[in-house]
Amino acid sequence: EVQLVESGGGSVKAGGSLRLSCVLSGAALDVHVMGWFRQAPGKEREGVSYISGRDGSIYYAESVKGRFTISRENAKNTVYLQMNSLKPEDTAVYYCAARPNSGSNRPSEYNYWGQGTQVTVSS
Repeated sequence: EVQLVESGGGSVKAGGSLRLSCVLSGAALDVHVMGWFRQAPGKEREGVSYISGRDGSIYYAESVKGRFTISRENAKNTVYLQMNSLKPEDTAVYYCAARPNSGSNRPSEYNYWGQGTQVTVSS
């Protein structure tokens, strides 16, 4: 059974940093695309970033470029999202997700999801 477990959320002031972690079990990290998504109250879930296990290609949403960094550690089957210069508009529940093969920023194209971790950024 494939499972994803996120951790690292919390509350910070604007300008602060957080690092989210996502541990994948039941599957190999290097054959999956790992994505981070977020959903704010009353809004649709949106793609934040993804990293391909096969070729290491990376995608960032425009809203987070230059502030967020995605990385992976295959030996630990873990993907990270380093979030710097956080803004109040980054407040959301952040989800980790996995899909085989090619990358995508569409939530509907991901097979497996974590339970989510809350990130709250105050001004």
